[in-house]
Amino acid sequence: MQLDEREIRAVEKVLRSGRLRAGRLVEDFEARFARSVGAPFAVAVNSGTAALFLAYRAFLKPGDEIIVPDFTFVATASMAAAVGARPVFADVEPLTYTLDPADVEKRITRRTRALAPVHLYGHPARIDRLTHLARKHHLRIIWDAAQAHGAQYRGRDVGSYPDVVCYSFYPSKNVTTAEGGMITTSNERLAAEFRLARSHGEESRYHHTRLGFNFRLTDVLAALGREQLRKLPQALRRRRRNAAILARGLSGIPGLALPHTAPGVQHAFNLFTVRVNARVLGVSRDELQKALAKQGIETAVHYPRALHQQPIFRGSGRDRDFPVSAELAKTVLSIPVHPAVSKQDLKRIIQSMKEAVGQVRGRFAPRRHR
Repeated sequence: MQLDEREIRAVEKVLRSGRLRAGRLVEDFEARFARSVGAPFAVAVNSGTAALFLAYRAFLKPGDEIIVPDFTFVATASMAAAVGARPVFADVEPLTYTLDPADVEKRITRRTRALAPVHLYGHPARIDRLTHLARKHHLRIIWDAAQAHGAQYRGRDVGSYPDVVCYSFYPSKNVTTAEGGMITTSNERLAAEFRLARSHGEESRYHHTRLGFNFRLTDVLAALGREQLRKLPQALRRRRRNAAILARGLSGIPGLALPHTAPGVQHAFNLFTVRVNARVLGVSRDELQKALAKQGIETAVHYPRALHQQPIFRGSGRDRDFPVSAELAKTVLSIPVHPAVSKQDLKRIIQSMKEAVGQVRGRFAPRRHR
């Protein structure tokens, strides 16, 4: 996370005011965020995890099932379990890494109440097909857009779709408040429920009408969020430019599958994630990552375990039940794409990737006999 002077001054102004709790700036941040995504209502909370928890709590009861992609961050599933529901995993598509509608339909039961598609890495899920499925089976949809600030599907921002959309403002996201989250919805009653639930169910001072929590965002963090939101269009342009440069520069490496962007989609490129085909490339993902690290190129794996492989979800399925997800966990590697990466940095990353592949290949190449 890189902060400019305007962002630092905005936070400093709130700190000097002494009014640090949730107040006018949070309300203004909510209004600006709602306008930016085209949603009637936005409710700020203190994390993306809190956003998911409140959304699930609004639609799910103990014993209900919700279908979740097997390849995503754990919170998408664990917050369903936290409200007493059962997350049911479905495989993801091999190109977009997002929830596979065909596999979803196979896993719908009489207990299924909702879907939780994730716009993974900033690429929108198959919104039309998943919405059709939800209508057909009378299901709710809680969209996880933690990595998708600014992503669009067929000309419409992903934050504008019903029933609710959940965002994270963690430092690695396209918009950050250091910690924080947002829920967007077109349902006024739901928005009111979320506002009550985030603040101990308090309708007025010390008048609590229902069970609630302390999930409030503060004015300090909202001040940062407002400035980050102002910078988002420019940051998205940089991310997309960086992604295009990386794609051109890495396109000639056999065995390296580059990010796919489906027709009609505007990718937010929170992450630029490649897949390493060890059989073709001659090196594994982990070997390549280590070779890049030696050249000073920082990469990351999002995620090294599919959800069915996580100890907390033991017994929820085997690798053969989720072949795409299981393969992604072994092969994905995220390369720097954020706005602070310069064109010179990108040239270095591309060259380092080519050199790393050559070096590791050379080390493991069989010796020729004379």
